[in-house]
Amino acid sequence: MKMTLITSKEFPMPDARRVLRRSALAAGAVISSLALVGCGQQAGPAAQDPPSSPTPSRTEVGGTRLGVSYAGGVMVLDAGTLELVGDLPRDGFLRLNPAGDERHLMVSAGDAFEVLDTGVEVRAHGDHVHYYGGPPALTGASYPAPEAGHVVVHAGTTALFSDGAGTVQLVDSDAVASGEPERTWTAEHPHHGVAVPLDDGNLLVSVGTADARTGAQVVDPAGTVTDSDASCPGVHGEATAADATVIGCTDGVLVHDEDGFTKIDSPDDYGRIGNQAGSPESAVVLGDYKVDEDAELERPERVSLVDTEGKELQLVDLGTSYSFRSLGRGPEGEALVLGTDGALHVVDPGSGEVTRRTPVVEAWSEPLDWQQPRPTLHVDGILAYVTEPATSELHVVDVTSGKTLQSVTLPHVPNELTGV
Repeated sequence: MKMTLITSKEFPMPDARRVLRRSALAAGAVISSLALVGCGQQAGPAAQDPPSSPTPSRTEVGGTRLGVSYAGGVMVLDAGTLELVGDLPRDGFLRLNPAGDERHLMVSAGDAFEVLDTGVEVRAHGDHVHYYGGPPALTGASYPAPEAGHVVVHAGTTALFSDGAGTVQLVDSDAVASGEPERTWTAEHPHHGVAVPLDDGNLLVSVGTADARTGAQVVDPAGTVTDSDASCPGVHGEATAADATVIGCTDGVLVHDEDGFTKIDSPDDYGRIGNQAGSPESAVVLGDYKVDEDAELERPERVSLVDTEGKELQLVDLGTSYSFRSLGRGPEGEALVLGTDGALHVVDPGSGEVTRRTPVVEAWSEPLDWQQPRPTLHVDGILAYVTEPATSELHVVDVTSGKTLQSVTLPHVPNELTGV
């Protein structure tokens, strides 16, 4: 394993106000890199008095953990040192999603969402947090779901969508390890859909059939439809901005906020936005943008920026293509795109200006099969994690400076990547 570390003089810690807005993962990873174990920023869900001692068999570590899938299982890494702390064998194509509780991951595996314990406990201690690490494991807890699909965490609730049954299982994010949903909702027809828990307790869900998806609706906890919009063909993907939720369509997006649904049309008759990335620091949602309806695999070079307040859509030409695993957001809401030119492109979400291009990996081409590995971007706070399947490497980049902080070689070819 090769590793390059940056010293504290080269990489100063951000000021306190900015740290408080950033995730526990990013702070823990930076601190571990600097060998300052045990201190971080105050975390939201973990902001409570810690127990008098850590759980037996757990030791204090410098940060939280990452999950990396491969053909044959899931690797669990220390997010600060990138040390391999667990290798969990599991057959089949595995999709990884944060479960919402700062500890577990949801593994979409065929006909169930399986719960993976990364082994880390996050505990608040005054103005900082401590991390206690134990062995990761597939817990055995699972949520049955024919054709397990999208996992969405919002407003303290984790929503699990079953494409095969059209059922949404809603779980308190702090109780995902139980394997028991708090409540369920079932669509009129099964479809490849998505569900977003809203701040007011309602649920935004896609509408469609196995043959076509047409729009979205809002249902209350009793299952009553309170709002709907049928002007979104080919519904796919979602993202939450500061005060709104965006759903992708083949001809634009649907924006839902306190005023209800608003359709924003693409400038092209077919202008598909199907994958998005939002940020609580920005009212703008980053999305992909495709215009060739008949392409076996379109490799677009433009991305979309949807202003949820002004209800406007802007296109940005990157000069390079990217994939659905290329989109992320920075600590101040920066739009981040990992291009096939090997660079991490930083875009100002307001102006659409590309403010920096940072080389990270070698140039690559998106494979035709969407399940095949390709460079993947995962962002948490000030840190961007980027896989390079061609060399089985994982790189860590400081979003604010563009510097590569660490690079390691993994024992397996990485595919999907996420963190808690």
